[in-house]
Amino acid sequence: MTHPSLRAERGPDGVRRLLLASPQRHNPLTPGLARALLDAFATDPAEPVVLGSADPAMFCAGADMTIGMAERAEVSALVYECLEIMITRPGPVIAAVGGPAVAGGAQLAAAADLRIAGPSARFRWIGPPGLDLAVGAWVLPDLVGRGRAAELAMTGRWVDAAEALTLGLVNRVEPAPLPAAEQQAAALAAGSAGSLARIKMIMTAGGLLDRLHAEQEANRAAWAEALAADPAAPPA
Repeated sequence: MTHPSLRAERGPDGVRRLLLASPQRHNPLTPGLARALLDAFATDPAEPVVLGSADPAMFCAGADMTIGMAERAEVSALVYECLEIMITRPGPVIAAVGGPAVAGGAQLAAAADLRIAGPSARFRWIGPPGLDLAVGAWVLPDLVGRGRAAELAMTGRWVDAAEALTLGLVNRVEPAPLPAAEQQAAALAAGSAGSLARIKMIMTAGGLLDRLHAEQEANRAAWAEALAADPAAPPA
């Protein structure tokens, strides 16, 4: 499935680029864009993928806040499906994060196998106020440890690029993260695809997928409660 807000490009080096292409609006996630991302990650699953933005100063602000609550609930459901594909597909995913990555955007960045940030990158795991969502609790313990993960998920505070590097949220900080991510992906593409697939399989074992499913179910219930309480929401 194609979408005007997603540019999918294949390079001669065996790497596919997925670029979020509504930077003037901070690349918000709509149901159509989330579905296009899901389909793109599921296509040619052994192929290395770089996820970035058409504007290097942006990444993703999460769900589009101009759409209705039911559509945002759909975005949430689709993003969790996308996260599962990202962490279980045999091919590596590298996120190039040049600007703010918030909520669903931070989730997409965290689900990548490697993250290369720009100096202006910022991360925030938080959902819309009043919806009682859990954001990032599934993946942050693996990246930064339980105590720091609890702080980031509970407070929803911003983490800048320098702190993200110190904490282990990102692998590198580069002046131009997208070219750096493409170079890293090309180097991986030239290596052993079987080894990469086995590494990903082993690293996904041991609870990561279980926590993803737990967060997915918790937030599905939270969205159901919010929709039931919203008289403007269409019937399920």
